[in-house]
Amino acid sequence: MDEKELMLQCKKASIKMRKDIIEMTYSAGPAGAHAGGAMSMVEIMAVLYLAVMKYDPDNTRWPERDRFILSKGHGVMALYAALKQKGVLNDLTAFKKNNTDLYAHPSLNMDLGIESSSGSLGMGLSFGVGQALALKKKRSPAHVYVVLGDGECDEGSVWEAAMSASHYALDNLTAVIDRNHLQYDGQTDDIMALGSLEKKWEAFGWETYSVDGHSVEKLYKTFKLPGDGPKAIIADTVKGKGVSFMENNAAWHNSNLSARNYEKAMQEQEEAYHGLLGC
Repeated sequence: MDEKELMLQCKKASIKMRKDIIEMTYSAGPAGAHAGGAMSMVEIMAVLYLAVMKYDPDNTRWPERDRFILSKGHGVMALYAALKQKGVLNDLTAFKKNNTDLYAHPSLNMDLGIESSSGSLGMGLSFGVGQALALKKKRSPAHVYVVLGDGECDEGSVWEAAMSASHYALDNLTAVIDRNHLQYDGQTDDIMALGSLEKKWEAFGWETYSVDGHSVEKLYKTFKLPGDGPKAIIADTVKGKGVSFMENNAAWHNSNLSARNYEKAMQEQEEAYHGLLGC
């Protein structure tokens, strides 16, 4: 498959993933789900799982697989949707149901392709650093990818991990910051101004890139760039991307879908798919 076809596959998968996120949110009922932060990271997940990561869906414990750590655990629906596109998960209807393995935040389950538990923010990068360092010591070719939220970067533990990754020159570690500018309580700049995330990550010794987080082409090219140390990708995204009433709306950090809004959200995905195919 050439790069053009691969990018088209990622775009198609992104729309299918958004449909799955909408289905999971609706099926969660009044309790709702974290749809906004899942929607913002869809293209990131599609590119990682379908175009970048070395990953065998038939052998989720393959020692040379690339590792994915979801530090912003509330975005787990995007991970489940990506694993479905990869063929690891088949049915997402059990999300948040009784006796399920598909929880509202990821819980370690290697058979389902979930590499770590998360939910308490600020923990995932430290876990990723530990994995990357261990893989280095084993001379493994595997790479570790960690997705964090921008609001999560309020946590001091993120910067302790960033400093250690640079110290150990972990060129097998990539962090992606989902820069959607919203967190639970509102705008990130109002809650705790982050300033220039690019300059912060650079100051901690990371090779840092800013990219449109909804452009599969730009994400792919940035992931593929070589480097001598840890890489940070600041992905500029829109919370709730792809659903008009969710976009840039802090209420959709965690909310539920009415039947009417469910139909509207699904219709918008159908329109996006037909627009992508030019029909």
